[in-house]
Amino acid sequence: MTDVVATNQTIIVVGGGISGMTAALEAAETGKQVILLEKRPYLGGRVSQLYKYFPKMCHPTCGQEINQRRIKMNKNLTVLTQAEVSNISGDKGDYTVSVTLTPRYVNSNCTACGECEKAATSEFDDEFNYNLGKRKGVYLPNAMAYPQQYVIDSRLIGTAEAEAAKAACKYGAIDLDEKEETIELKAGAVVFATGWKPFDANKIQPYGYDRFANVINNVEFERLMDPHGPTGGKLLRPSDGKEAKNIAFIQCAGSRDRNYLRHCSRFCCMASLKQTQYVTEKYGDEGKSTIYYIDIRSIDRFEDFYRNVQNDANVSFIKSKVAKVEADKEGNPVLHGVNTEGYHRYADTYDLVVLATGMEPSVDFKGLPIKIAVNEEGFIEHDEANGGIFAAGVAADAMDVNRAVQHATAAALRAVQVVNQVAGA
Repeated sequence: MTDVVATNQTIIVVGGGISGMTAALEAAETGKQVILLEKRPYLGGRVSQLYKYFPKMCHPTCGQEINQRRIKMNKNLTVLTQAEVSNISGDKGDYTVSVTLTPRYVNSNCTACGECEKAATSEFDDEFNYNLGKRKGVYLPNAMAYPQQYVIDSRLIGTAEAEAAKAACKYGAIDLDEKEETIELKAGAVVFATGWKPFDANKIQPYGYDRFANVINNVEFERLMDPHGPTGGKLLRPSDGKEAKNIAFIQCAGSRDRNYLRHCSRFCCMASLKQTQYVTEKYGDEGKSTIYYIDIRSIDRFEDFYRNVQNDANVSFIKSKVAKVEADKEGNPVLHGVNTEGYHRYADTYDLVVLATGMEPSVDFKGLPIKIAVNEEGFIEHDEANGGIFAAGVAADAMDVNRAVQHATAAALRAVQVVNQVAGA
C-alpha cells in the first residue's frame, strides 16, 4: 500500500513533464510539501523525446539532468509515477484528489542492471519512439528515465516470461503480485501540467499521413534524428529503409484552420527551422530541406535563428499552403500547390515529407468532475473562478519550452499563495 501524507498545506502537481517538474520544484523549494503525479513510468514528458532544443541546439539531457538532481535533493517533493487522477472534489484550500496507481511490477531495489530485460523475449511498440520501433516487454523507458527503474509490461503478467525476468533479478526488485490501487490525497492547491499531444495528422486527408509511409509528423522526425532513437540517428524512410536526404516540411499542418485547429501553436515554425539544421548537419550539401509556409513566426530572440537558417544554402522556402500530397510509384511523396510568390503551380517530389503538426491539450479538461474555465481550444483559462486550481505550461496554451518553464514558475507561485492563505486563515 502506497503511504503518502498530504494535507490542505500540500500542493499537488499533475503531470511530470518540463512544466510539471518546474512547478513542483519551484513550490517545493519555497518549503511547501509537494506531490508530483505522472501517469507515465518516468518524468520528462515530451521534452525528453526531443533530439535538440532551439535556438541553442543543445540536447534536452542538459535541463533534464539539472531537474532530476534538484528532485533527488528536495525532501519536500514526493514523486509518484504511473499515477493518474481519477477524481477531484472540494474547493480552494481543501481539495480531495483520487489517484489511481498502476503497477510497474518493479520496486526501488532496482539498480537498472538490465538482467531482467535480457530474460524477456516479447516485443511491443515503443511509445517513447512514437511506435517507430520496438521495445522489450521488460524495459527501461529511456536512457534518462527518472526514476531509473525498469518496467514490466502488464501483458507479460502471468506468463513464464515474467517469471524468468523475476528469476534473473539479483536484487529482489520484481514484484509480480503488485495490484492497481487508488489513494486519496488532500491538497490546498492543484496545478495541472498535463502537457500536450500532437494534432492527429490522420485527420488531414489531403496530406496522406494515413496512406503514405513517407509522410510523417514533426515529433516522429525528432526521434528518427536522435542517435538514441529507433534508427540510431539515421534518417531512414519508413517505406523502404533508404536514407532520406531531400526533405519537405509543411507548416501549419492542421493549424490555423477552421477545419482542424484554429490556433497557432507557436512552436511549429521554429521546430521546422531547427529540423532543417539536423539535415544539414548530417548530410552537408547532400541534404536539402524545403519549407512550405504561410508565414514564418519567429519572434523575439528567435529571429536571429531564422535569419541563420535563411542563409543556409541547403534550405529553401516556398510561400504556399500545400493543396495535397500524393505518392509516385517509388513511394516518393509529391507535393501539389501554388507558389504565391509568382503564382506558379508546382508538383515537387521529395524523399520524405514532415508535417509540422500543432499542439492540443492532452487532457479533456471539460470532462473533469470539477468545474474550471476552459477556452474553445480546450486549454485552461486563468480565471478567478478556478479557485486553487491552476494550469502550468501547455495545459494553459500552446507554447515552446522556454515559455512553458516561465509559465510553470508563475503557476507554482500562485499555488504557494493559496496554501499560505489557508495557513494564515
